[in-house]
Amino acid sequence: MRKKVVIIGAGFGGLRTIYNLEKYKDRFDFTVINKTDYSLERPALPEVAIEGKPVSKTQIKIKDFLEKKGINFKLGEVQKINPEKNEVELDGETILYDYLVIATGAIKDYDAIKGYGEYGYSVCDDKEAVRLYERLKNFDGGNVVVGAARSYFGHTVNAPDLKAPCEGPVGEIMFMIDHKLRKEGKRERSNINVFTPGKVFFEDVGDNARNTVAKIMEERGIKLHINKELVEITDKEVVFKDRSSLPADLAIIIPPYKAPEFIANSGLGDDKGWVPTDKTMKHIKYDNIYAVGDVNALAQPKLGHIAIIQADVASSAIEKQEGLTDEIKPFKPEVFCIMNMGGFEATLILSNALYDNEYDIAWHSPIAKLMKISFDEEYYYAHGKLPPDFILEVSKYLIEKMFGGK
Repeated sequence: MRKKVVIIGAGFGGLRTIYNLEKYKDRFDFTVINKTDYSLERPALPEVAIEGKPVSKTQIKIKDFLEKKGINFKLGEVQKINPEKNEVELDGETILYDYLVIATGAIKDYDAIKGYGEYGYSVCDDKEAVRLYERLKNFDGGNVVVGAARSYFGHTVNAPDLKAPCEGPVGEIMFMIDHKLRKEGKRERSNINVFTPGKVFFEDVGDNARNTVAKIMEERGIKLHINKELVEITDKEVVFKDRSSLPADLAIIIPPYKAPEFIANSGLGDDKGWVPTDKTMKHIKYDNIYAVGDVNALAQPKLGHIAIIQADVASSAIEKQEGLTDEIKPFKPEVFCIMNMGGFEATLILSNALYDNEYDIAWHSPIAKLMKISFDEEYYYAHGKLPPDFILEVSKYLIEKMFGGK
């Protein structure tokens, strides 16, 4: 009898896991659970909000695609996991598993910010990105404030204790807004202020990447404010914990991240609700439960590339448990992203400064923009299946050789 593999979530981590393991259909029966019938490509949402990219091009239809491949798809929201019984409770239905992979991502907690519903905007989901796009149609210039609210992470496992989950989207927003306002002749009557809850901006990379971004910010007249924890947005300003404020006609915010409630309700979370795992992505208490992506306490920063790395590790760990391989892939986290800056500009960042501190590269080039466009198109039309691993490895190798590590 085939063993049951249940994957909760169909983002970067969930899809990567299923595509890694689907070659074992003779051994496993797969079920994917997701709240929508599509997978949302979140890194493309700033293009929706600021450049007018159709939101449908970020919604990858995967239900029918997976079912045609013989993979069960359940549309719904998990209520609870019963790890002692190997059960997932889903909208009145109970699903049994032999292996469970939790890949839900994080919850974007807009409600944690006072005034957000009336005065705040974001790019963190398809609804909010479209809402910001509509707002920008009528924005005639003024005070723009962009930043990430403070998020809180647990301390059960040894992971970097970042104050912001990922500030890459903040970078994209500020540069894309700057480009848009210049193109529309509104930049001279606008100010762009950026804030971070951290002691430094982009705390998940090293000085080289950070300084490259800072130099471009200075050239564009974008001002940075550090150690600022957002508490409220009003019709005129954003207010911080230290009682300082910035004038704001338009506030674009990355909200606090929090773990899904069912994780804590199932007794699977750490002190802040994130799933604690060892470095094989296996839960520290249960041998048949894995977590990949943002929901994993080891995923710092909360980044699609790290979700993919963790999915590869978890897939190989399940293979080893089943005697299908001799080795588990090592967990080597790094930041790898391409920051869209509007027009033909983008900056590629490749850094493991937060971990092994071997390389910290920032490459500002139109070629980086072409790489981002190519990735987005490939990912969409391949239904969330990434290009072969060797393409990424060759790209990283060439980048490291070109720029000499740090």
